[in-house]
Amino acid sequence: MQLFRRLFLRGAAALLAAAFLAAPFAGARAQDAAPTVFAAASLTNAFQDIGKLYKEKVGKDVTFSFAASSALAKQLEAGAPAAIFASADLKWMDYTDDKGLTLKATRVTPIGNSLVLIMPADKAKDVKIDKSFDWLAFLGPGGKISTGLTDSVPIGVYAKTALTNLGQWDKVRERIVGAESVRAALALVERGEATAGIVYSTDAAIAKNVKVVATFPADSHPPVEYPFEIVKGQDTPAAKAFFDFLTGAEAKAVYAKYGFIVK
Repeated sequence: MQLFRRLFLRGAAALLAAAFLAAPFAGARAQDAAPTVFAAASLTNAFQDIGKLYKEKVGKDVTFSFAASSALAKQLEAGAPAAIFASADLKWMDYTDDKGLTLKATRVTPIGNSLVLIMPADKAKDVKIDKSFDWLAFLGPGGKISTGLTDSVPIGVYAKTALTNLGQWDKVRERIVGAESVRAALALVERGEATAGIVYSTDAAIAKNVKVVATFPADSHPPVEYPFEIVKGQDTPAAKAFFDFLTGAEAKAVYAKYGFIVK
C-alpha cells in the first residue's frame, strides 16, 4: 500500500512539473496563434486577397468571419472569439467600444465607400437621384428595392438615411426588402428577385449581371467609413502585426483595386 502511495505521489508530481514546464510554451503558442478577423461583408474579397498576400509575405495564416457589422458586434458581445473587428460604419464600432469589447485607442479608418443604386443588367436604365426623382414610377407596380435591414445593417441604415434626406422614405418604405447583409441584398438583384438594390459601389463592381444606374448624392447620407479596431484582450503580437498590415501600402493597393476610397 505504501509503495503504491509513493508511486502515485511521484506520478502526480511528475505531471505537475510537466504542466508547469509546458505552460510558458502554451502561452507562447496562444500569443502566436492565427488571429481571427470579424469583418463587414463588403470587405470579403479585399480581405481575402490581403490574407493571401500576408501569408505569402509573412508566412502566417489569418482566419476571417464575414457578416453584417451589426451581427458581428452582437457576436462579440456574446463572447465570440476574435482579435480584430472591421466595421462598415462608426455606429457598430462605437457600440463595441461602449461595451468595452474593443480598444478604441487602436482605431484606424483607412477606407471609405459610396452608395449606389443597381438593377439587373438586362433591365438597367440610368437615372439621376435627387429630391424630384419619382421612385414609384421607377419601380413600377409591385417593384421592390433590396438593401440591408434598415434598423441595423449598415448598408440599410445608410439607405434609409439617404432616402429620408431626399424626402422619399415614406413613399418607398413599403417597397424595401431588408436583407441580413449587403451581399445578401446584392444577390436578390443578381437573381432578378428585386427590381433594384441599394448597395456599396464596391459590391456592385464584383457582381454578375448587375449594373450601377445611379450614385446617391454624397450629402444625402453620412460618409461610408470603415473603422478597424483590435478586440480587448486580444492585442497579441500576431494580431498587431496583421492589424498593421491591413493599413499598409500593400493592403491599400488591394482596397484601391476593389474600388474603395483609400484615405
